Amino acid sequence: MGRKWHAVAVLTITYIVATTAIGATDKGLSIAGTVAAAPDEASSLQKLASLDGTIHQHVWPPLNAGWRTVLGSFVGFFGAALGSIGGLGGGGIFVPMLTLIVGFDTKSATAMSKCMITGAAVSTVYCNLKLKHPTLNMPMIDYDLALLIQPMLMMGVSIGVICNVIFPDWLVTVLFIVLSLVTSTKAFLKGVETWKKEALIIREAAAKKSNQSGDRIEYTPPTGSDAIAETRLPSDEAVSIWKNIYWKEFGLLIFVWAAILTLQVAMNYVETCSTLYWVFSLLQIPVSAGVSIYQAVGLVQGKRVISSRANTQTSLKSHLVLICFFGVTAGVLGGLLGLGGGAIMGPLFLELGIPPQVSSATATFAMMFSSSIAVIEYYLLNRFPIPYALFFTCVAFIAAIIGQLVARKLINWLGRASFIIFVLSFMIFIGVIPLGGVGILNMKHKMVRHEYMGFQDICKSDA
Repeated sequence: MGRKWHAVAVLTITYIVATTAIGATDKGLSIAGTVAAAPDEASSLQKLASLDGTIHQHVWPPLNAGWRTVLGSFVGFFGAALGSIGGLGGGGIFVPMLTLIVGFDTKSATAMSKCMITGAAVSTVYCNLKLKHPTLNMPMIDYDLALLIQPMLMMGVSIGVICNVIFPDWLVTVLFIVLSLVTSTKAFLKGVETWKKEALIIREAAAKKSNQSGDRIEYTPPTGSDAIAETRLPSDEAVSIWKNIYWKEFGLLIFVWAAILTLQVAMNYVETCSTLYWVFSLLQIPVSAGVSIYQAVGLVQGKRVISSRANTQTSLKSHLVLICFFGVTAGVLGGLLGLGGGAIMGPLFLELGIPPQVSSATATFAMMFSSSIAVIEYYLLNRFPIPYALFFTCVAFIAAIIGQLVARKLINWLGRASFIIFVLSFMIFIGVIPLGGVGILNMKHKMVRHEYMGFQDICKSDA
């Protein structure tokens, strides 16, 4: 544990030094915007960023140590910390912070949000790679579940980035509000249910030890009576990463990530809406669906099993299609809104009976792959300033580590993991207020000015 706190201290000092450097190099890092590429030099993805035949004009405020940057860092820090606990990317906090406080335009804020989500996800995954399941003899990250949903999630992100250009703002706003209200309510009700189960377990444990000397009651999250793996007490003891990773599953996830990234980069060098463009786009379907189908067949045949589920004897056949569908949906919304996808995956995993800690860790693990793909895509679109992205990514990276350390201490202290579900529900709901509010205001202004509010033509930029 001493090494962990030493690492946090080093990262904190690095953050302070970076902030000081920003103030000293204000003019050097000042960014007023970008210059549009010449028509014959503009890439395919850059053309996708254009509306009405012109390259999207970014609004990138200067990077300095002013109050906007400081306040934005403060909000982003707590958003990343809470997001790492609940298994959310934190985009519902990052996007409003970057637009309303720092001053980015919406499209740039969406891209910057993905950078922050990636930074927080990488540090969270690193912390979880060395941990074991809270009650079973298996890793904290459920690799079989990740292998089922991650390919669908990544395919959805690629679709979402294109939808970010095509969809009208009002449709994005309505979808986001409806989805957030439904998922936050489901998560809250699941949290209440888990809280009651935990209370019952604590009372039963207290009754059994009532005649003893009052030893401290160890927390054992509810896992159901059908758990088939070895039960173990929760512990912060870290194990070797090399022994705690399922390398076959991890290798398949890396393959999907590399294949989709290659196809996305290839799309950048062909003309939008050309034959090759659609070939590269459609090739992502067999790559992603093939790996997910391979995993699904193994689950149906019993060759594989999602061991972290509370009731592993319940058939997954009726849920497999639903899981894959929500995986794609989570990815589309992630690429479309700059979110991490955890707003869908978190409640979905909880409904499958996955313990809160494992649900959070697995959702973040899947988001690490999908968000990094989106960052590269947005980089090719020239959607964010690199100095700003590096700064806020470091903020999210440090915040996620601290959030993970605090979460473990709270679980051991409170004897309840249900607070993770409440954090998830709170983060989903709180994101509705700023994002939904801004979306509604934009809709109102466009209606007053009689602006076009329909779908954009993805091929129109070539005209």
